[in-house]
Amino acid sequence: MKCRFILNPRSGHNARNPHLLEAARQFIRERRIDGTVVATTHARHATALARQAVDEGCTLVVAIGGDGTMNEVAAALVDSTAVLGLIPCGSGNGLGRHLGIRHGSARAFHTLLDGRVRRIDTGTANGQPFFNVMGMGFDADLSARFNQLHRRGLRAYIATTLQSLRAYRPRHYRIRIGDVAIEEAAFLVAVANSDQYGNDCFIAPRARVDDGQLDLTLIRPVRLRDALPLAVRLFTRSVERSPRAVCQRATAFTIECGEPGYFHTDGEVHETPGTLHVAIKPASLAVQVPHAG
Repeated sequence: MKCRFILNPRSGHNARNPHLLEAARQFIRERRIDGTVVATTHARHATALARQAVDEGCTLVVAIGGDGTMNEVAAALVDSTAVLGLIPCGSGNGLGRHLGIRHGSARAFHTLLDGRVRRIDTGTANGQPFFNVMGMGFDADLSARFNQLHRRGLRAYIATTLQSLRAYRPRHYRIRIGDVAIEEAAFLVAVANSDQYGNDCFIAPRARVDDGQLDLTLIRPVRLRDALPLAVRLFTRSVERSPRAVCQRATAFTIECGEPGYFHTDGEVHETPGTLHVAIKPASLAVQVPHAG
């Protein structure tokens, strides 16, 4: 087996724990793998490095970083024969947590060889791939703010969320699901492939990465007094029971907000002219997961 480790040195724990670069090299030596470690230097570099790895015959391409790094690497592996490996080292690690790979531990490294291959669905939003969650509204606004932070983690995430809550103004959305249309003012609209954003914050508790469906969660406008009850719902897998939530499952959604704005894919922010076409690609990515994942 030939493999390539792609490390984002600026991602979450990687920036504070540079030993992961040496840990990857040591793992290659100890397990006698035909592998190399490369580091990213700029945005979207991981995608180029992953494509190069596939072109050079790598059958396992490992992302060492957060959901953004995972997204960039996985984007190059969709519909290929190569398998994605995850060493989650970001702030949220949503997809890794969903798959049972919670952090960049020795167990995560061992899963690369001792786990199993699981084929998962992937999503696209206006052509941009996502593997965990995409979103509009407060979701995207928060991602934009979070991407500008110098220090990350759960505390920074909570503080940034509270700041954004005070400043954000809801927008009106029209969501088409086949011949059905939903029109609502919304605080955010998220479409999930896995069940959570990360940090065990469950935006779509029923979502599964291999069920051939995407899970949409619309959160109606939130007042400050609604924030704590909603947060409790998110962290206890019960957001679907919130009176502020509208939940739907489908293979495709068209989301219209009537004006240009932003959306995110796995935390990476993009501009949109006001309409998003979101669709699923079933069983289009192979991922190495623990045997129990």
